[in-house]
Amino acid sequence: MEHPVPVVFFSRCLGFAHCRWNGEVIRDDLASALAAKVEVVHECPEMAVGLGCPRDPVRVVRDGDTIDLLQPATGRSVGAAMREFSATYLASLPPLDGYLLKSRSPSCGWKDVKVYDTPLPGSAAKPGRGLFGEAILARGDGLPVEDEGRLKNFALREHFLGGVWTFARFRQVEAAGTMAALVRFHTVHKLFLLMHNQREMRLLGKIVANSQGLGIGQVLAEYRKGLGWALASPPKYGSLINAIQHAFGGFSESLSYRDERIPASVLLRLVKSWALRFGEKYLLEQILFEPFPLELVDLVDSGNLK
Repeated sequence: MEHPVPVVFFSRCLGFAHCRWNGEVIRDDLASALAAKVEVVHECPEMAVGLGCPRDPVRVVRDGDTIDLLQPATGRSVGAAMREFSATYLASLPPLDGYLLKSRSPSCGWKDVKVYDTPLPGSAAKPGRGLFGEAILARGDGLPVEDEGRLKNFALREHFLGGVWTFARFRQVEAAGTMAALVRFHTVHKLFLLMHNQREMRLLGKIVANSQGLGIGQVLAEYRKGLGWALASPPKYGSLINAIQHAFGGFSESLSYRDERIPASVLLRLVKSWALRFGEKYLLEQILFEPFPLELVDLVDSGNLK
């Protein structure tokens, strides 16, 4: 199966430059493997607002309803500069298919970032987001967002990689600008979408049916929005079995995947071998069985279950 080349934003410290606060770079196997398969866009927001490298650490601080980015050692505030940079920079980017961010970074972090009550050592903190990560989520573009820490979980890896390549394939549909291309996309992604969100899959089908006779531009815009909703969360552990049962109709509900003992990709390779054996053309065309390049499967299958 041929795959498009997605465009993915990376935090620059994930293998591209020694730009962390302490002058180090993060060596991450998945980030490196992914970067080799995609078109990379990368940036370090903290250096972009003039903090330099190495630098004294910054932290996210909440003061009432205000969130700031402070450098405790110097008392410097770069919250306003970070927000201005984020808005300008993100607006300048080419069409993307996903974001891979530095986990828990006060700038790039999008989950579990420590948000402190004060800039003083030992002050209490609650989980929140970094300022650049917050700006990414505020775009509301529905694209996959993850960090290198969470991708140690194989289910999150499969979800992220599948989403990135799905949006890359959808950009090809947008470039074609035809209903025929959209119908084909929806057809080959049907089981993949069913696995993720059956309700949204059916709503996407209604968009493709286009009973209102909308123009292709509006149809594609609505489909893109719905695609983001459909892929917003990783599929539940019974959903893959449900998708396969829709295709084959005869699998036992006692398949071991329901017990979360194997990654989805392992079961899918087994099912694909059966489809090849019996010449099931419809199934062999389904993106469900190869949503991203096979070269990344070994990385997906490794790691912790939780």
